[in-house]
Amino acid sequence: MRVAVAGFVHETNTFSQHPATMERFAEADGWPPLVTGSELPQALAGSNLPAAGFLEAARLDGAEVLPLLWCSAVPSGPVTRDAHETVLGRILEGLRAAGPVDAVYLDLHGAMVAEHERDGDGAVLAAVRAGVEASTAVVASLDFHANVSDAMLDASDALVAFRTYPHVDMAATGRRTYAALKAVLPGIRDGRRPARALGRSPFLVPLVCQSTDAEPGRRLYGGLGEADDGSVFTTSLTMGFPPADAWETGPSVLSYAATEPAARAAVAAILGQLAAAEAEFAVPLHAPGPAIAEALRMADALGGLVVIADTRDNPGAGGAGDTTGLLAAAVGSGAEGVAIGVLADPETAAEAMQAGVGAEITVSLGGRSDGEPYVGPARVTALGDGRFTATGPMFGGSHMDLGPMAALRCGRVAVAVASRRMQAADRSMFRHVGIEPDTQRVVVVKSSVHFRADFAHARAVVVADAPGLNPVDHETLDYRHLRANVRRMPRLRAVGACI
Repeated sequence: MRVAVAGFVHETNTFSQHPATMERFAEADGWPPLVTGSELPQALAGSNLPAAGFLEAARLDGAEVLPLLWCSAVPSGPVTRDAHETVLGRILEGLRAAGPVDAVYLDLHGAMVAEHERDGDGAVLAAVRAGVEASTAVVASLDFHANVSDAMLDASDALVAFRTYPHVDMAATGRRTYAALKAVLPGIRDGRRPARALGRSPFLVPLVCQSTDAEPGRRLYGGLGEADDGSVFTTSLTMGFPPADAWETGPSVLSYAATEPAARAAVAAILGQLAAAEAEFAVPLHAPGPAIAEALRMADALGGLVVIADTRDNPGAGGAGDTTGLLAAAVGSGAEGVAIGVLADPETAAEAMQAGVGAEITVSLGGRSDGEPYVGPARVTALGDGRFTATGPMFGGSHMDLGPMAALRCGRVAVAVASRRMQAADRSMFRHVGIEPDTQRVVVVKSSVHFRADFAHARAVVVADAPGLNPVDHETLDYRHLRANVRRMPRLRAVGACI
């Protein structure tokens, strides 16, 4: 079997004013920079990425792999037209040069919006479908937060989404996608594309409430895939990416099967379970000052680490990663044993580098995207080049490149500062600049859920309602394209279901 492999990954927060340019796709961050051709397998090897898992499964199965291109960019505003057309053009050029193939595998996100195309992933899939023979299978892996469109479904023979959040199963999803390809390919060769079905939820779910390590996510995903057999090839539940103003935004269920009734039945069963769980998607929110106070109280009462999720400024949801409301509150509390990270501020990181370890400097830290900067004295306690290997369950094995980094002491608070945005989902991001998270009473992370994988030992989690581009209350977002009558699930009762 000859399989062409490509990846084009972006999660678009349409409410962000910071576009994803070609430069963002070309640079390294938490994942490799843009790679092409024979360099692709080695660049992704050992990482927890869907394409890495797919390549591993293909190699073990003896398939001939034709690597085309792989790239990603940190979540942000829409992908520029130049970047979208350039990357897609290179994929199609590589596909033409590869000659006839039995299948094309795409590593996609599923919530990409471009300046000129609101369904960025659908456009990629449609272009690839148009560029191959009818007997060629087109399959793709999708993110847990994909906003699945009809165009994506129509242009594919199998879409396979992650089943965990934190996304510890990305490589495993790539392997499952290869298995789905093997299941559908015989029929496609005989001119029979698999039947498919897609259903959407009438409500949105805040990112911070989507964890599969807590209810109701644990229950919803616990049995997912058990019906995948000879009649149902693969079924996925995606929770959607709420800060994307698109018609398709929100949870969806999709299934590929031998018959339409089987596909529709699989979708209906999971949609029913999702609807029954609607009231459980809730979380207590705390303003910055109360969040710090509550976390310190819980740390003392429980005798261990408490994490504060700065969910609204999560770079993994398009946040700038530089708001300082929680930093100001932590410094104002005067408490010992509080660390914050990773705060994106290349100017302050450069200033710290120039001053050197031990220097006392006056910083105007963060606040360049939303809110006010933190202004005050700071001591430089450590410096790093931002290049290190992540160690946690999600990013483990990935070669991080966050640019010059510094650890600052602002009052009694330890702050990890980086030059590039990246959500704090791995403790190595703190340790690289000498901050040991496990010795803190409280760690504030600019993340919504991914931190839970590497901070699973924390005694409790407090969710903060501080400034940022990823609000929990979707009523605050000015949707223009979302389909009518979708319940936006504004700030729900503090029942604690997501804690």
